[in-house]
Amino acid sequence: MGIRNFRSSNFRRIWGSILVNLTQRFPVALRWKHSGGGPYKAVIFDMGGVLVPSPLVVAAEWEAQNHIPSGTIGKALITGGENRPWMKYMRGEMTAAAFLQEFGRQCSEMTDSAVPVDSFLSLLTNEKTAKQFSVMTEAIRRIRAKGFKTAVLSNNFYLPSGDSFLPLDRKQFDVIVESCREGICKPDPLIYKLCLERLGVEPAESIFLDDLGQNIKAAAQLGIHTVKVGDPETALKELETYLGFPLQENIPNTCSVKKAMEIPRDSLAQYLKNLLGSQTTGPLELRQFSQGQSNLTYYVRFADRRLVLRKKPPGKRLPSAHTVVREYRIMKALADTGVPVPKVLALCEDSSVIGSPFYLMEYCSGQIYKDPSLPGMEPSQRQAIYAAMNKVLCKLHSIDIKAAGLEDYGKPGDYFQHQVQTRIKQYRATETHTIPSMERLIEWLPLHLPRTEKATVVHGDFRLNNLIFHPEKAEVLCVLDWELSTLGDPLADVAYNCLAHYLPPNFHILKGLSDCDLTQQGIPTAEEYFRMYCLNRGLPPVENWNFYMAFSSFHVATILQDVYKRSLTGQASSSAAEQSGKKAEFMSNLGWDFAVKEGFRLFRDLPATKPLARSYCTWARPNLLLSANGTRRSCAKFSEPPETHGILVISPETLSTPVQKLDHKLKQLVEDCIYPVEQEPRNHQISERRWALPSLMEELKVK
Repeated sequence: MGIRNFRSSNFRRIWGSILVNLTQRFPVALRWKHSGGGPYKAVIFDMGGVLVPSPLVVAAEWEAQNHIPSGTIGKALITGGENRPWMKYMRGEMTAAAFLQEFGRQCSEMTDSAVPVDSFLSLLTNEKTAKQFSVMTEAIRRIRAKGFKTAVLSNNFYLPSGDSFLPLDRKQFDVIVESCREGICKPDPLIYKLCLERLGVEPAESIFLDDLGQNIKAAAQLGIHTVKVGDPETALKELETYLGFPLQENIPNTCSVKKAMEIPRDSLAQYLKNLLGSQTTGPLELRQFSQGQSNLTYYVRFADRRLVLRKKPPGKRLPSAHTVVREYRIMKALADTGVPVPKVLALCEDSSVIGSPFYLMEYCSGQIYKDPSLPGMEPSQRQAIYAAMNKVLCKLHSIDIKAAGLEDYGKPGDYFQHQVQTRIKQYRATETHTIPSMERLIEWLPLHLPRTEKATVVHGDFRLNNLIFHPEKAEVLCVLDWELSTLGDPLADVAYNCLAHYLPPNFHILKGLSDCDLTQQGIPTAEEYFRMYCLNRGLPPVENWNFYMAFSSFHVATILQDVYKRSLTGQASSSAAEQSGKKAEFMSNLGWDFAVKEGFRLFRDLPATKPLARSYCTWARPNLLLSANGTRRSCAKFSEPPETHGILVISPETLSTPVQKLDHKLKQLVEDCIYPVEQEPRNHQISERRWALPSLMEELKVK
């Protein structure tokens, strides 16, 4: 007997209702876990909420846009029993016009106002809205390639044109079962049996994906294995455990494109077709790289090409930040220099294509080490990784700027003066509260700039997790993230590269090594790494190393403050952005520690002569104002000594014997008790107990 014969009969609905009630009163497992029994032969997909966006999700957005009370559409979809307008429409018992009239009346009664439901139906069936999820397209392709059958089992409806609403490529499926054509809807068991019959498989040989619990229950009651879909990617991972093979291309450090960072796929696909040749056809797959706080990075698969797209992010940004044009230029210029960079394909400065300028480069497959401690490796392997990184940095700093056509890539000379001024301006533009150590660095850095600088290409963000390594040997295949590159002092790169040695392991923007036994693990210390760099480049030792470390810490602090400020407005592109406010203060404190060490070095280098006088001056600074160079100045009036002021210089050798003994005792205390534990206060400062007095302070008082 044909299913259609039941269309006008109450028996079918009564029997279906009985089955649903039985499953509710005597619940069964919602999912049948694969136990290694008979092989699967078919995968059955629901449409809305599985292959395309759910009507409830579309309704929520539509209600917000049209100022309709939230939940109106959802309530109307489920209210009224089997004879409600939505169910009759999905069974093909109502035309689109009749449905809109009845459904509109139902929604208007709920809200006591007119509800333009025709606008909702138009949005729901719009070509841009009802687009198949790319991850599902790829999964279906892989399922069919393994010889499995595929089907769509959908509660859908007829459009005003008379066609059923099925915005899918029918070639993807062996069987298509639509409620409006069969006169029967899920969760009625008969529609599942019809689908199984047409597929020619038993219930235990099939897997069914749906986003509604009642539909999952009905399928499980028949013995069909089920996967409840909340998030398509998560559901596919569960489906992989049943099938035993991957359904998604494994691109490390990527996730689905976040809604706020979507780009027009049709426009991009047309651009790629023009760029790569009209013969290049196939689905466009997009994924978003999770790393990065500024320029947005996407993995792009178009036909058989694997690419990476970098674009400017939305919203207002700091001056000179996020310059994708400079990134494209530097990588193109370095292509033939021996520095490993991705192969760039094209730069598009036309914002009409995807909304902002972007460039494309080839995808480089390899290993990115996010943890600088390199867990799971032998000491010799870690040593080789760090040596390879050092070698690439030396190669970059040895590039002939003129031969590479990069003479105008940055301002010649005064690199640190320009950088310090720029970072101060950027910090002031994103300042949300006063950080004392930042104020001290803002005053200290301009007074301690290096006297001589040799200009080279500077990466600006050179660190381990910005490198792609060969998966089987210690070889750098690509250096990534060139947005901060310029011409400048190469030691800025080296110092920044060593920052991880002073950071804790849980530092979110850059995991650190401060808690590691570097010698035992085979990782060079910061001093050893710097000596390795100087040896490779034939450079003499650098005395003012602490200045470079102080500047690098200050640099990172300004970036973290920018990220934090953007997190307050929802513009930052990382989930960890909101933590950046506290981390900015941590980095500035670290920078001031290096500045203090540099001060001690300068003091030790002073000639041990008796000063003529102890000339110094102190004053209160109650009101701090912002001066033209970005530093805080005092508005309180005070008189200064005519010659020297602000510096107290005392040579211990000029002091009395008791004071010299006290000086010696103090130095010994610092050497024995302070230096060995200087990391502990930093760790305490970022811990949950940072407001409590550390126990170390009490111990030092006793000593």
